[in-house]
Amino acid sequence: MADLKFRVNAHSENATKTVVKARGFELIIDEPADLGGTNEGANPVEYVLAAFCGCINVMAHVIAREMSIELRSVKIKMAGNLNPNRLMGTSFDDRAGYKGIEVSIQPDCDASTEQLSKWLEAIEDRCPVSDNLRNITPVNLKLKLKKEKIA
Repeated sequence: MADLKFRVNAHSENATKTVVKARGFELIIDEPADLGGTNEGANPVEYVLAAFCGCINVMAHVIAREMSIELRSVKIKMAGNLNPNRLMGTSFDDRAGYKGIEVSIQPDCDASTEQLSKWLEAIEDRCPVSDNLRNITPVNLKLKLKKEKIA
């Protein structure tokens, strides 16, 4: 199968609120009031966790089907710690992102512990969001200047 390309477009509504268009969907990204935002949506690092949960859910069901496990549902809890000093520009001793992410996956199924261990291993191996979090992905930021109109 050829590579798939995913795209989003975004614009700022104010200093903390970003509106993102993904296919026909609109996502609102904002900061909580205690971080200077208007609390109109989850913040960027919460969306990272949400995306990871969504990917785990999809992979959990795909892999369960492949392994002939009847997965009735799955509950996912996720949390990560990050030090805000770098993003605030007050210290550069710590990284800006999560120091680690703890994930708890609770499947509702009748599979054995051995089957579920293999299932979990496959989820971690095949989840694209997990892969992006575990491995360096090249990122190329480009500056696009607004063209001035010549009178």
